[in-house]
Amino acid sequence: MLSLEDCVAGMGRLPAGSVDLAFADPPFNIGYSYDVYSDSKESQEYLAWCESWIAGVHRVLKPDGSFWLAIGDEYAAELKVASQKIGFHTRSWVVWYYTFGVNCKTKFTRSHAHLFYFVKDKERFTFRSDELENRIPSARQLVYADKRANPKGRLPDDTWVVPPTVEEMARQTSATWVLRPQDLSDRFTAGEDTWYFPRVAGTFKEREGFHGCQMPEQLLGRIIRMCSNPGETVLDPFSGSATTLAVAKKLGREYLGFDVSEQYVAHGLKRLEAIQPGDPLDGSAEPTMSAPSTANGKQRKAVPK
Repeated sequence: MLSLEDCVAGMGRLPAGSVDLAFADPPFNIGYSYDVYSDSKESQEYLAWCESWIAGVHRVLKPDGSFWLAIGDEYAAELKVASQKIGFHTRSWVVWYYTFGVNCKTKFTRSHAHLFYFVKDKERFTFRSDELENRIPSARQLVYADKRANPKGRLPDDTWVVPPTVEEMARQTSATWVLRPQDLSDRFTAGEDTWYFPRVAGTFKEREGFHGCQMPEQLLGRIIRMCSNPGETVLDPFSGSATTLAVAKKLGREYLGFDVSEQYVAHGLKRLEAIQPGDPLDGSAEPTMSAPSTANGKQRKAVPK
């Protein structure tokens, strides 16, 4: 379900304890030009509003539910503290590192956002760590072909890496692209708390076009696969481009979303109608243990031009 409605009011109509996983990518209050929402509130007004919708998320989550919050530098610390005061427990503070950041003339170009992983109960929550789709090959498997390696691989670090997109590969000037994150000597490894996913730039095939702040499907896929089970309900209070809902549908979850923009909701509904459960996620897939391995479990050699 995707509703044209303010999320605070919409969540107020939902039964308490009815949602398994919530992902929120709210306005950052940095003056971005949205369709109908003003992104330039006074600081205290913005924080009070955030506390109201975060409290709404807390109410509708099941006792073992999880909440992921994406936010920029300006209010990351404040919203982490506010979420904890409302009753959430922090499991991870993930940094999402991306390419194609906004170029800045008088400071370093921003190339990251924050992803807070909260739970209602620090002892009971869904974290599907044993599923092969949520595990990655270890260095022992991939590089050294070590027989002592756990055949199930390992969990990713809290630094996330995915292979390059087609667009990135086209711009690469070195001799070759390696096929696995663990082979990338100049990037983060796949198990750290900084995750590498390219932003959905305007030229990408994944780009829906009607919303400027679109999350990569592969990033949402990692969160939804790990923190919910098939058939469970995923909530996005700020649907926007409907990426959370689209990924939830592709991965066989139920979904709920709200947005105050009639245009965004109309486009989002059209996007959802065009996909089916089981459809592949857009973007470059990361190498999970359920994916085919490299030849003999050994590192691939560079392919000359």
